[in-house]
Amino acid sequence: MGSGALAEVELSEDLQGREVAFDSIPVIDISTLADGSDEAAVAAKLRDAAERVGFLYVTGHGIPQTMIDGMFAQARAFFDRPQDEKMAVHIGKWPVHRGYFPLFEENTDPAMTADLKEGFDIGRDLGPDDPEVLAGLPLHGANQWPQGDPSFRAAADGYFNALCRLGARLMRGFAIALDLEPDFFADKIDRPLAQLRLLHYPPQSGHVAAKTIGCGAHTDYGCVTVLAQDANGGLQVRNTEGEWISAPPVPGAFVVNLGDQMARWTNGRFQATPHRVINVSGKERYSMPFFFDPNWEAEIACLPSCEIPGEAPKFAPVLAGPYLQSRFDATFTYRQDKAAL
Repeated sequence: MGSGALAEVELSEDLQGREVAFDSIPVIDISTLADGSDEAAVAAKLRDAAERVGFLYVTGHGIPQTMIDGMFAQARAFFDRPQDEKMAVHIGKWPVHRGYFPLFEENTDPAMTADLKEGFDIGRDLGPDDPEVLAGLPLHGANQWPQGDPSFRAAADGYFNALCRLGARLMRGFAIALDLEPDFFADKIDRPLAQLRLLHYPPQSGHVAAKTIGCGAHTDYGCVTVLAQDANGGLQVRNTEGEWISAPPVPGAFVVNLGDQMARWTNGRFQATPHRVINVSGKERYSMPFFFDPNWEAEIACLPSCEIPGEAPKFAPVLAGPYLQSRFDATFTYRQDKAAL
C-alpha cells in the first residue's frame, strides 16, 4: 500500500494529544541490567517510571537496529500482500490465537467501534509433542505462517527470541525495583505467554472522531509490553491528570509499558496506563508491540512487598493464562462468534 499525498485531517477536540517533550516519559538506559554492573541504579529508575507513569523508553537494550528494521520490512511486505493471501492465515482458522486479523476485527475499547488496524500475531512456536500442547493448554501451539516466504518466519523467530530475552531482563529489573530477589519472576516467565504483534494502521483523513481511530483507549492485559514504532508516531498516553499526551518515536529506543497483570501483582503500585493510537501522519503506520506475559499457571496475587498493612489487596488473585484468554474473548470478534455457536 502506497502512502500517497498527505491528506487533510481534522481531529475532534477530545482526540488531540498535547505535544510535550518526549522526556515527559522517562528514558532509561538498561544496559547494566545485562552485565549486572549497576542493577540497583537502573531498578530505581524503573521503579520511579512504573509508579508515576507506567510508560518508559528503554535504550541500551542490546537488540541491533538492523534486526528491528528487518522485521519492519517483513511486516510491510506481509501487509502489502493481496487480501486473500492474508485471509488464508486468518487468526480464526487456528485454535491458538495466531495469524492475521483484518481491519475492525479487534475492539480494544468496548465503548467505541472496532479498531482501524490490521495485524498478525506470533507466539511461542510449539510442536505437537510439547508438554503444554499435549496437556491441551489454550493459547499454546504452533504459529501460522504466510506461504511462499521463508524469510518472514526466519526474521520473526529471531526477533521474537531476542525480545523474550529482553522481557526476562526487564522483569529482573522490576523484581529488584520491588525489593524482591532478582530472580523472583524467573520461574513464572520461563514458559511465557509471549506474543509478537505486527500492526498496520492506514492513514486517516477528513474529520476523525473517537469512534474511528486506529486503536481505542485501553490498558494492556498482561505484564510488560515492548513496542517498536515507526517514525510516523500516533501513540498517545493518558497521564494522571487525565490528559492525552503524545509518545513520539525516540531513535534507538523501545517504548515499554506495564499491563493489568503487573498492576494486580503490585497491588496498584505500578501503573497500567491507558493509551491509544491515532494515525494522522498521512502515511501508512507500522508498529510491533511485543507482549511478555507470565506462564499460563502463574498466580497473579499481591506481592509481599506491595501489601498495605491492615488493608486487603485491591485485586483478587487470578491465573495469568485464563485471565489473558478472557481478555482476548472480550475484544476479538472471531472469538465472540465462536462462543455464540
